[in-house]
Amino acid sequence: MAWSTREVAELAGTTVNTVRHYHRAGLLEEPERRSNGYKQYRVPHLVRLLQIRRLRDLGVPLTQIEAIGAGRGDSPAQALLAIDAGLAASIERLQRARAEIRAILEGSTTTDVPAGFEDVAGRLTGTERSLMLVYSQLYDESAMADLKQMVESEPDDGVGAELDALPPDADDATRRRLAEALAPEIARNLTDYPWLLHPDEHLSKGPRVTQETFVETVTELYNGAQLDVIARASLRAAELAGLRPDGPGTTGAGGGSAD
Repeated sequence: MAWSTREVAELAGTTVNTVRHYHRAGLLEEPERRSNGYKQYRVPHLVRLLQIRRLRDLGVPLTQIEAIGAGRGDSPAQALLAIDAGLAASIERLQRARAEIRAILEGSTTTDVPAGFEDVAGRLTGTERSLMLVYSQLYDESAMADLKQMVESEPDDGVGAELDALPPDADDATRRRLAEALAPEIARNLTDYPWLLHPDEHLSKGPRVTQETFVETVTELYNGAQLDVIARASLRAAELAGLRPDGPGTTGAGGGSAD
C-alpha cells in the first residue's frame, strides 16, 4: 500500500505543506517516486509523521525532534531530558505569570512597578514608579535590589510627594528648601551605594543608551522646577558625601539624582 502526499497528510492529520516542510527540515525522508514522478509514502513515513505530530503536540521544537530519532524507536535520554527541563521552565514561568495576574485582579499588586517592587509600591510616587520601570530595563538585578533597599530605607517625611507635586512656577525659596530636604537622603545613598556614581558594571544596556534614556526619561517626567530641585539636591548631596557626581546617575529614594 502506498499513499500520495495528500493522502498521507490526511492520514496523519496534517497538511501537504507541513509534510513538505518536514522534508526540507530533514525530519522526514523523501519516499520513492512512481514512474509518473508522484511520491509513494509507505507505513514508515506515516509512522514518522505521527511521531513528529506527537512530539509537536508535546511542545517539542522542530530543531530538537531529529535528536529523538527518525522513526527507529530510539529516544536519546539527553535530548528528552533537555526538552523536559525546557518545558518545566516554561510551566514555572506561566505559573508565575498566572499568580501575578490573579494578584493584580485581586488588587494586591500593581503593574506600574518592576517585578519585586510590589511591596514598596505604596512608598513611591507616580513619577518614581515610572522611573523604576525604566531603570529595570537599564540596570541589572543587583542594582535593582539596591534601588529597592533605598526605597525601603527612605524616611516617610513626604519630601518625595512634595517634589512630585511641585508646580513649574515654584519660587526660589521653595526650590531651595526642598533641595536641602532631599540632599541628605541622596548623600546617604551615594555613600552606601558607590556604584551610583560609576554604574557601568551594573548596566544591562550600553553606557550611551543608558545615559540618553535616563536624561530623556527624567526630562519628560519632571518639570523645570523639579529638575532644578533635583540638580541642586544632587550637588548638595555630593558635598555632604564628599563626592563629585559624574556618570549616568540614578534617582535615589527621595527622587534626587546622582547626576
